[in-house]
Amino acid sequence: MKENKSEKPNRREFLLSCSKAIPLTGALFFPLSAARLLLAQESGDYDPTVHNYGMGIDIHKCIGCGRCAAACKTENNVPLEPHYFRTWVERYVLPSEGEALVDSPNGGIDGFPEMNEDIDTLRSFFVPKLCNHCTNAPCVQVCPVGATFITRDGVVLVDEKYCVGCRYCIQACPYGARFLHPEKKVADKCTFCYHRLAKGLLPACVEVCPTQARVFGEVGQQSSPLRRFLRFNDVIVLKSSLNTLPKVYYAGADGEVR
Repeated sequence: MKENKSEKPNRREFLLSCSKAIPLTGALFFPLSAARLLLAQESGDYDPTVHNYGMGIDIHKCIGCGRCAAACKTENNVPLEPHYFRTWVERYVLPSEGEALVDSPNGGIDGFPEMNEDIDTLRSFFVPKLCNHCTNAPCVQVCPVGATFITRDGVVLVDEKYCVGCRYCIQACPYGARFLHPEKKVADKCTFCYHRLAKGLLPACVEVCPTQARVFGEVGQQSSPLRRFLRFNDVIVLKSSLNTLPKVYYAGADGEVR
């Protein structure tokens, strides 16, 4: 249900006070605080109430090039240090005996080293990872100040103006998708490139993928690329037993992926 128009001036005034009236110049290329993003929506033609975003990932198509992780760092000003990622690529190597071997050197940006020839390998594949933007998000539930929240279009965001850096959300995330920004000292994570969504653009990681391993769109819209992806693939969500209701769907995954 859309908001009553009479409520909008008060909401806009509140968001303006939160964002300290910082200009929105360059919003297409630089991430904004959550308050300023919502203000941009109110000021433009974007209506978040008619969207419900999700992402599909086809493991069969991922070649482990790491372009998605590199583009994410550039687009969102993620720290360059190799320990901070909003999205990354993991390599799974299944030996003939024992458990799967998983590595992700520098998030996959610099490629992957050759495997030890002494290991009898059955198969290997690549799995991109990111925040799952859960419908029942543990990070939202544990945040003591309401800095982590779910937008009306189903994206989990962190408002750094409210975040106190307590790390509760980082510990609560079962996907290891959050980190404490080393300079801002606030929680950071994938936003689906929300500043791009409000402009009608795809997330950076989706746009640069050379094999179209990532599919982005509306969860419930019949004409959405994501809806078609879900219809024509046998998909899973990670850690389904936790009932977080993730909105990142994997095709071509098996029980080894975790």
